[in-house]
Amino acid sequence: QVQLVESGGGLVQPGGSLRLSCAASGSIFSIRDMGWYRQAPGKQRELVALITSGGSINYVDSVKGRFTISRDNVKNTVYLQMNSLKPEDTAVYYCNAEVTVIARSTMRFWGQGTQVTVSS
Repeated sequence: QVQLVESGGGLVQPGGSLRLSCAASGSIFSIRDMGWYRQAPGKQRELVALITSGGSINYVDSVKGRFTISRDNVKNTVYLQMNSLKPEDTAVYYCNAEVTVIARSTMRFWGQGTQVTVSS
């Protein structure tokens, strides 16, 4: 079993900050890329940020300069530091990880999501 558990979502005013965390646990051999996606009501899920096992990072244009993704490979945890939040950042944020399990198969797993609401 592999589980991804997100935390850190909440209500924040425009211009504020939140830090999301996602911890992976279970029958993990290794983790390749880890990323954050978000989905607003009525909209398609989009990739927000991705970080590979080698440290390469990709952001969606709308969050560049405001969000920072990082990971702790010892803890199998990925973080998303979100600064200068805007109302359009409101969404459910989902953690995603490409995991090689103990059996050496590689699969992608999703967390349950954590709500981020940006409102005054």
